[in-house]
Amino acid sequence: MMTLVAPFVSVHFLGSSLTFMMTYVWGRRNEDVRMSFLGVFSFKAPYLPWVMLGFSVLLGNPVTIDVVGILVGHTYYFLEYVYPVIAEIRGWKVRRIMEPPRLLHWICGTYYED
Repeated sequence: MMTLVAPFVSVHFLGSSLTFMMTYVWGRRNEDVRMSFLGVFSFKAPYLPWVMLGFSVLLGNPVTIDVVGILVGHTYYFLEYVYPVIAEIRGWKVRRIMEPPRLLHWICGTYYED
């Protein structure tokens, strides 16, 4: 998803965006973890990407790259963890949008016949 967005925002290196994406997903999956930023103030894990974004802005870095990572992380979190629960409750046919292809499951050895 990041590689699709990158040309539109003139981003050539996506390492920082990937870090923000993984931080966002980790924070959402571990909502009760308490953290401290430089020993100055404490917060819960879901706020970590936003604290990192604020610190990045204070250092004078552009926000574009970091915001791309947060948006892609939010999209991934919704499609992987929130949407399947909603689809199951409402009885929709498509339960998992982010399901890898069967060929990839077969190559990795995680494919099981039903």
